Amino acid sequence: MEASAAACCAGSGLASARGSLIKTKEFPPESDVCGNSPRIGVFVCNCGTNIGGFADVPAITEYAKTLPNVVYAQENLFSCSQDTQDKLVEIIKEKNLNRIVVAACTPRTHEPLFQETLSNAGLNPYLFEMSNIRNQCTWVHSDNKEKATDKAKDLVRMAVSRASLLEPIPRLSVDVLKHGLVIGGGVAGLTAALSLANQGFPATIVEQTDHLGGAAREIVKTAKGEDIRRFLADIVGQVEKHPDIKVLLNSEVSGASGFVGNFETQVTSETGSQSVKHGVTIIATGGHAADTGEYLYGKHPRVTMWHTLENAPEKLADADTVVFIQCVGSRDDSHPYCSKVCCTSSVMQAIAIKEKHPDMNVFILYRDIRTYGERELLYKEAREKGVIFVRYSLDNKPVVSPDGDKLNVKVFDPILQRTLLITADYVNLATAIEPADNSRIAEYYKVPLNAEKFFMEAHAKLRPVEFASDGLFICGLAHYPKPLEESIAQAMAAAGRAATVLAKATIDISPMVSQVNTDHCIGCGLCAEICPFGAIILEEVAGKGYRAKNIPASCKGCGLCASSCPQKTIDMLHFRNQQIEATISAAAISAAA
Repeated sequence: MEASAAACCAGSGLASARGSLIKTKEFPPESDVCGNSPRIGVFVCNCGTNIGGFADVPAITEYAKTLPNVVYAQENLFSCSQDTQDKLVEIIKEKNLNRIVVAACTPRTHEPLFQETLSNAGLNPYLFEMSNIRNQCTWVHSDNKEKATDKAKDLVRMAVSRASLLEPIPRLSVDVLKHGLVIGGGVAGLTAALSLANQGFPATIVEQTDHLGGAAREIVKTAKGEDIRRFLADIVGQVEKHPDIKVLLNSEVSGASGFVGNFETQVTSETGSQSVKHGVTIIATGGHAADTGEYLYGKHPRVTMWHTLENAPEKLADADTVVFIQCVGSRDDSHPYCSKVCCTSSVMQAIAIKEKHPDMNVFILYRDIRTYGERELLYKEAREKGVIFVRYSLDNKPVVSPDGDKLNVKVFDPILQRTLLITADYVNLATAIEPADNSRIAEYYKVPLNAEKFFMEAHAKLRPVEFASDGLFICGLAHYPKPLEESIAQAMAAAGRAATVLAKATIDISPMVSQVNTDHCIGCGLCAEICPFGAIILEEVAGKGYRAKNIPASCKGCGLCASSCPQKTIDMLHFRNQQIEATISAAAISAAA
């Protein structure tokens, strides 16, 4: 995530020179293989010793030569090396091969490389099949070379059987609207919009309140002491003055359609509705502190929450004792997660109180202190300044009762093994951070929420700011609770990843999508209902009623529609039923037979 944020910063500095040094790679014209008998080439990789050390690669290669439609087979030391790639191109042309099988490692990392090799040889890249005899064979059966060899032969036979039925698939591309939409005007949304605009891409911010800033308006400083209010005033000023940023206040998203590069979002405000066309969407809807009815909150004026005391320090002028209670309505059945910033916030406030009022008694009642990373130094500083930490358990929570203008707090101290009675002037509660109501946004853009209703990224490590659907990005508290610095970094990362889409005139999309045979479709709508990406719609056909229609740019090729269609009228390109059935049938044949 930090690397993408750094790339975003670099992109802002290089925006004026973008595209000036680009060289477009030219591929030779694709050979038309339609109607030609399959001529399959099989290349078996040793992968150093990863495969060759645990399976008999020469025997696998010789076996491949006996399979139907295989006209050439050879073994390689490293099939992915550049010299081998060049040799593959020569062999494809020399032997007039029109289907290629590579038995090597995982297609997850190497399939694009070999598909490019096919393009260099004038073949459609989807006339390629990869058999994973490393991860799925030699790494699994490294203790038995004979069985590993037999299984590798099975995998190669299955790949060859499927390759015989592969067909060319035309490339798909869509034009890109060079405009970004940012939903949410908190710090994450402001940072994302400003980062896009500084890279040369206009952005529109949709904010449902009458002001910008979000949850950061209540915070005074960061864990490192930076002035958040000054920072917030500065970034709001930059956004409002930027010629490429449009801000829509008191506005909400009321509908959305489209796909990567070509979204159209309906925005409703007090003055009416308008349509915003954009190429990417960054969701930064934010979060807030959960309300609570515990510990007399809302019933006693001296029970406060989160930043109330921090923003009204005059309340403490005549106070003698302040108690902070952590994990209020958090890490329990209602909010089972840690909100990450609560402990740091309370510890920082406790330090500030002790610095201004050294003689004041300050207690922090906690379940587990989680001052992440270097923030642990704040905990150490608080202890040194005399802040008293008392641990409590979920089944033995503190009890707060009124005592005139003051409050009595009873809590069991596990170290002293006795119940303490603390007479406090104020009790400040740290409740859970919860997301805004994201259900409608999730429905409009077909993006997932987790069990706690935060947005869920495509992959926590590999794609931490992206959704599975292309062109949609996430940042800030809408993703999960995090400190301000992390929200800023994530917002810049989201803008950096979004810029990789906006920087292109067109964007290539995977052609491995569903295909509807409208002649057999009965228009039941089941496919449109179950598609998690909104990639199938019902379209009215004159004289026939409604028929299913695929939107290729939105389709992720998951196959839910094809497997659910009662008429079997939907097929998946590159994974047609007959191709899958051929693979299964080949698996049933013993290699030793």
